[in-house]
Amino acid sequence: MVKEVLKVSNLNMHYETISGNVSAVKDVSFTVHEGESFGLVGESGCGKTSVAMSLLQLQADNAKISSGSIVLDGQDLVGMSENELRKIRWDSISIVFQGAMNAWNPVVKIGEQIREAIREHYPSNSKDQNTEKIESLFKIVGLDSSIMDRYPHELSGGMKQRAVIALALSCDPKIIIADEPTTALDVVIQDQILKEIKKVQELLGLSLIYISHDIAVIAEMTNQMAVMYAGRIVEIGPTSEIFSNPRHAYTKLLLESTPSVVGERKKLRSLDGEPPSLIDELDGCSFSPRCPDPTEDCRNGTKEMGLIEVSPGHFADQCCVECVQ
Repeated sequence: MVKEVLKVSNLNMHYETISGNVSAVKDVSFTVHEGESFGLVGESGCGKTSVAMSLLQLQADNAKISSGSIVLDGQDLVGMSENELRKIRWDSISIVFQGAMNAWNPVVKIGEQIREAIREHYPSNSKDQNTEKIESLFKIVGLDSSIMDRYPHELSGGMKQRAVIALALSCDPKIIIADEPTTALDVVIQDQILKEIKKVQELLGLSLIYISHDIAVIAEMTNQMAVMYAGRIVEIGPTSEIFSNPRHAYTKLLLESTPSVVGERKKLRSLDGEPPSLIDELDGCSFSPRCPDPTEDCRNGTKEMGLIEVSPGHFADQCCVECVQ
């Protein structure tokens, strides 16, 4: 039986604002197993990055987890002290952030910044041991060891992102979160970075949580996935199953709005409208205002949102299952 590395159960998180509480994450649950690639996909603002920051307990000051649990290797991270969390971040779980430039201190050399992370978790290591560790990580991600002596501004976007991957690997984590890691990179470099992440995961046997608004990338990078809309998971299951048999109207529209270079040529569908405000409490299905073919229950808000199993291991929100029959 494959070991369970991470289990998120009924996670609810909101941001406290002047206008009211923004419910960014609503009743989110999923499990990641050893060596598994799990994808989170949805439009900007659907709650993907809020989930990622919650997993690391790096939420903004105005963000509050109101309920739920995040169990990593048998330990619930919710409610842990900052000192306890510092021992877990990078060591057990780490992240490749959006926008590599934001991950680096511009006035400190790349190698020294990675050494600092290693020293935090392995204080007994010598300087030579840490240098050897960084050199081996750079070799894995395709960087020359001379990069250690350079400042962030001296590197290209692709080189900075490779160095971020090396930083994320520096303390031998069991699970890595890749949050839109190819943002602001050209398509050639994007492809190289995706291949690099996949190679590293397979080489080291890591678990991966890949976050993206691009459902085609999720297909390439993951074997399990969840689709998020307005803070909720509306469909979850094996990636191949969801792509071949989408059971939520939002998932179906995401797929139909994505161009493909194989198979029959089809006209792309647009996803009209905007996601709902997350300040207001929503009655019934949150997607019904944008659904192209809502049922009467959907329109009237008479059916409660909640996942039901539509095939083995494949779950979709009961509000929209009938909308794609």
